[in-house]
Amino acid sequence: WRGQEGAPYSTLVPSDEVTVNYRHGLPVITLMLPTRSERCQFTVKPVVTTVGAFLQDVQREDKGIERAEVFATDGSKVSDATLMEVLLMNDFKLVINNTAYSVSPPVKDKLSSEHATEMEDIKCLVHRLFVALHLEDHQIRKERELLQKLDHLKGELLPLEQMKARITDSADAKTSRLLWVGLALMSTQGGALAWLTWWVYSWDIMEPVTYFITYGSAMAFYAYFLLTKQDYIYPHAKDRQFLHYFYRKSKKQRFNVERYNKLKDDLAEAEESLRRLRQPLHLRLPIQEINDKD
Repeated sequence: WRGQEGAPYSTLVPSDEVTVNYRHGLPVITLMLPTRSERCQFTVKPVVTTVGAFLQDVQREDKGIERAEVFATDGSKVSDATLMEVLLMNDFKLVINNTAYSVSPPVKDKLSSEHATEMEDIKCLVHRLFVALHLEDHQIRKERELLQKLDHLKGELLPLEQMKARITDSADAKTSRLLWVGLALMSTQGGALAWLTWWVYSWDIMEPVTYFITYGSAMAFYAYFLLTKQDYIYPHAKDRQFLHYFYRKSKKQRFNVERYNKLKDDLAEAEESLRRLRQPLHLRLPIQEINDKD
């Protein structure tokens, strides 16, 4: 018999060298370790153990094993990800070094449909019991992790918040000062036009002047729209000027706006996760333990 790569095996050992028996519902594979020359038993959990895990256990038991593979009876190699439960349904060949063992697992009695339904009900009940016993511990542990994360984020945000407050106050003061300067200029312009109209010249002379001043203001507003792609609305213009002062001051004081925003997003995400976690948590924890946490 040849392997999948076509290399002949030096020995094809009969099936009695490797036996499979069931004890307490679990398969026990007994085989001869080539280097230690002694028989060894391997109890596997067929539902969770894979072929690869079983072969690793065999190689761990005997360090002299350089090659361990499993092939189907038609010569195709069995994947390491295959569950032992699937492998033990049919005959197969176990290759250790250059020796191929023919293995014939015993046929298990199939469960009746009624018995199978009872087993599924038992599995479902066990799963529910596991969730009921361990979910609360998992939620408490997760809550502690989130609280530690919140403390860490708040600790990193504290100096940034203080610096941001100083920069915000400075930018807000400059913006307000600029608005008052604009009001003062508009008042001065109005007063100058009134003085020129009633005391120096007449309205016939000042009317073209005021027209061109109005037209110039319209051109300025249109230029603002071309540059900012926004209408000249006073609240929007104020916010834009505030941001201009804020980023310029931040650059001077080396305030990392991107890092601050990232920390704020992480803090909001952690607080939302904690809020969602505490909704079922308050329904499960004793009142005394909830009060201690609050």
